[in-house]
Amino acid sequence: MAEAGDAIERLIEVVARLRAPDGCPWDREQTLESMKPELIEEAYEVIDAIESGNRSDLEEELGDLLLQIVFQSQICSEEDAFAFPEVATGIADKLVRRHPHVFGGVEVSGTAEVLQNWDAIKKAEKGGDDQPASIVAGIPKHLPALQKAHQVQKRAARAGFDWKHIDDVFDKLHEEIDEVREAISRNHEEDIRDEIGDLLFSVVNVSRFLGHNPEELLNQNIKKFIRRFQCVEEKVHATGKPFKAFTLDELDAFWNEAKAGEPLR
Repeated sequence: MAEAGDAIERLIEVVARLRAPDGCPWDREQTLESMKPELIEEAYEVIDAIESGNRSDLEEELGDLLLQIVFQSQICSEEDAFAFPEVATGIADKLVRRHPHVFGGVEVSGTAEVLQNWDAIKKAEKGGDDQPASIVAGIPKHLPALQKAHQVQKRAARAGFDWKHIDDVFDKLHEEIDEVREAISRNHEEDIRDEIGDLLFSVVNVSRFLGHNPEELLNQNIKKFIRRFQCVEEKVHATGKPFKAFTLDELDAFWNEAKAGEPLR
């Protein structure tokens, strides 16, 4: 623990030096607003490193992400708002407070009860006695839409607002497909947009109900599509003909070849 404390203290000192009057011009120019894209980019690079399985890359990317937290804490320290120690203390206190089954005398039967207790404690923290906070409030508005829908549904499910069986989820999905078709038949653009949104939300529900994160699944599918489409491009380029010279059936045949050439999982 002493080694970790020394490492964090050194990082804080380095960042403070970079932000000092005689520090780095670029670092001194940064604001909380200007650092937002950096924060998002670093978070996604951590995810890429996790998916790659390369622990050396993960170590580096976690460091870059930690820098964002320390850097923004330094900016707020200069504003006399708070500093990194308050950030670290705050999250440590929150973890202790929301884990009474570990740091207190509360007993739980398993993960489901842990999550229920977490939500109850969080609601008590965020809302007053007269108006407790909504369980679906506080989800970051800048989350990707699939991830946001997933989080909303998870929270509602933990409150007991959920389907009992996967067949019920599929029934709702088919209902939304029919409503999209109906809106298209009426050629009502606003209804079409609304019903497609409902359909996407229902697809997320299928994924969530089966224990999958739709954001991850769609990203995997995008990577698969890109990989196969690039194989199609290679086959087209090998003929010396332009892409438009091929029929859809011919391109689809190339696609199936690319698909067949992938290793079985």
